[in-house]
Amino acid sequence: MANRVVVTGMGVAAPNGVGIAAFRAAIRSGTSGIRYDEQLAALQFSCQIAGCPELPPELVSQYFTDLELRNLNSTGIVYGVIAAMDAWRDAGLSVEHLEQPDWNSGTIFGSGTSGISKFREAIYKIDDFQVRKLGSTVVIQTMASGVSAFLGGKLGLGNQVSTNSSACTTGTESILMAYDRIKAGQASRMLAGSTSDSGPYIWGGFDAMKVCTFKHNHEPEKGSRPMSASASGFVPGSGAGALLLESLESAIQRGARIYAEVLGGHINSGGQRGTGTMTAPNSTAVQRCIQQALINAQLDAQQIDVINGHLTATMMDSTEIRNWSEALGRSGDDFPYISSLKGMTGHCLSASGSIECVAAVLQLTGGFLFPNLNCEDLHPQISELISSKKIPLNDQECEIKYLAKASFGFGDVNACILFKKYDHE
Repeated sequence: MANRVVVTGMGVAAPNGVGIAAFRAAIRSGTSGIRYDEQLAALQFSCQIAGCPELPPELVSQYFTDLELRNLNSTGIVYGVIAAMDAWRDAGLSVEHLEQPDWNSGTIFGSGTSGISKFREAIYKIDDFQVRKLGSTVVIQTMASGVSAFLGGKLGLGNQVSTNSSACTTGTESILMAYDRIKAGQASRMLAGSTSDSGPYIWGGFDAMKVCTFKHNHEPEKGSRPMSASASGFVPGSGAGALLLESLESAIQRGARIYAEVLGGHINSGGQRGTGTMTAPNSTAVQRCIQQALINAQLDAQQIDVINGHLTATMMDSTEIRNWSEALGRSGDDFPYISSLKGMTGHCLSASGSIECVAAVLQLTGGFLFPNLNCEDLHPQISELISSKKIPLNDQECEIKYLAKASFGFGDVNACILFKKYDHE
């Protein structure tokens, strides 16, 4: 019999809150983490606002040794390690050094890019014939699996230690991959999540594509406007989210607190056919992903109480709502409640799915709907499909049993995961 899989720990480094308590308070109050970025302005970016976690040096030093911090400038690794180690501790697991690896625990921790600033520094040194001055930390910071390698060593993980990378689906995909491994009985615990570097070398390409907003540089908190008629592009963000997944049997045996149950999900691609391109979704594939996720989780579309959407504040938001509506066969007042975290955090790219999954699980356990920031002027194409009261503008209590979370990414890739409130049977 396949193992049931539950969430027993969470951690987050988000633009509007670092740590679960701060993040929960921020999303409930509708606190934005988007701020004016002087570096982007100095570099003449069109979009001069961004969402970055605020990490004072004294906080970072609690997670890294002085030796590890020497020449460490990969923000993605820093964000990922903080979120992941918080999730590990939140699950009641020890970080004490063990002589032998923990064969039953592993990690799949995703990343989009790693150590771009360090890579740039290395290129200049090579060009200036200073190869010997590159130092010993270039490889660990610039290899894609740097974050999972750090975590494997810090926690002594002896099971699978990997990094996945699938654009904006990365975080949701990592959780589903970890879920599959536990369900199949190949691990008892898996640390799943994703991280994204911050800064101009990450965001410059998006600014050049003109997919980032430029209309709200003077009022950063109003810049990210998912589902809004006045949305003008996404606000770049960064950070990390982490969930400790565990077999139900293991969690019960050690008396762990259980946040929620993972029921299953689905990952697919539109193959860049039909309406799908490198940057636009194939709607048929999106709808199929949602429907196959329901089948995998053994749920009916009518059981979904809440959707935590991808919804980036671009012209594709109305397409996403239409895809949800057609996939579920629900519209108007019958449509589930839906929300987008990106109004508060911006689009955290490869970290978006994991940060939003943390928010989704907090919604389940806390029984609340967080506000959709800057969505007072709902896009007319969306209001034609679903009732505006299904898009809450304020924090409100809500009994939630089943929640769907989806992420869609460049390359026409999709992931949808289903969470259930744990009944504590």
